[in-house]
Amino acid sequence: MLKYSSTNVVEKKYLRFLSTQEIRGKPFHDKIGQLNKFYLPVCEKIYKDYKKNKKIKIIGLAGGQGAGKSTISQVLKLILEIKYNLTVVCFSIDDFYKTSSERISLGRKVNKLFKIRGVPGTHDTNLIKKIFINLTNFFFKSVFVPRFDKSKDDRFPKKYWQKIKQQPNIIIFEGWCVGARPQKNKDLLKPINILEKKKDQDLKWRLRVNTELKNAYKKIFSKINMLIFLKVPSFDCVYEWRLLQEKKLQLSSRGKKIMSPSQVREFIMYYERITMQMIKDLSNKAHAVLYLDKQHRFNKIRFN
Repeated sequence: MLKYSSTNVVEKKYLRFLSTQEIRGKPFHDKIGQLNKFYLPVCEKIYKDYKKNKKIKIIGLAGGQGAGKSTISQVLKLILEIKYNLTVVCFSIDDFYKTSSERISLGRKVNKLFKIRGVPGTHDTNLIKKIFINLTNFFFKSVFVPRFDKSKDDRFPKKYWQKIKQQPNIIIFEGWCVGARPQKNKDLLKPINILEKKKDQDLKWRLRVNTELKNAYKKIFSKINMLIFLKVPSFDCVYEWRLLQEKKLQLSSRGKKIMSPSQVREFIMYYERITMQMIKDLSNKAHAVLYLDKQHRFNKIRFN
């Protein structure tokens, strides 16, 4: 059992952190209930798995755009550090996007849709692999993890990267497509939306994305010890929540360029196929599934 003082510290820091993530008119609901019913059981599961052999654990956190992965990662980190005295690092697959020039080059070679960040093939998988190796290396040295500036659609200069000075016990690796599985090629034939229908008529984009999932991404995702899946209620919610993300980005990036509602609508079409496939695949195969309702709250948890 937690000592009262520890419980109090977790609650206090948790509530303080959530207050920094709220935007006007969109407060978090049932904060303590969400902590007790969902966050704490997930952290207990992570801790028990770690305690079995005390080896570094990589936790994958996946979910549709705007599902709250970054916020949830930080809450898990907070609890694991305070309650279980573990050293935790968090980073996103988003921070490993290829540079703008690299994606433009890929777009010229395969399909111009690859200029837009997001799908498998637009991340630097070799760099992800290198970071995992360096973080888990017995002879640990400081590790620099890249950061991506979404307002500029390019990678931050290295001087702004996250520097990890202490070897972690837990690595939380979050991202919309973390843990995604490839489809059968025959399932790629029918376009899922107007973007695929108009801009990927020869299937080169879909086939390349699927090939990436079969190869480079499969190798990375195989390193994950526990996969947590945030199950969104529908793809319509992805649109609404992605709009909310843009509002947050506008507040945090001091007036830098953000996407309009129509741009967001087109942007999420890039993600639709894999998001829908992940809902089918991971609802029963992820180690933990957290179900989100339309108000962005957890309403059910299942451990598989």
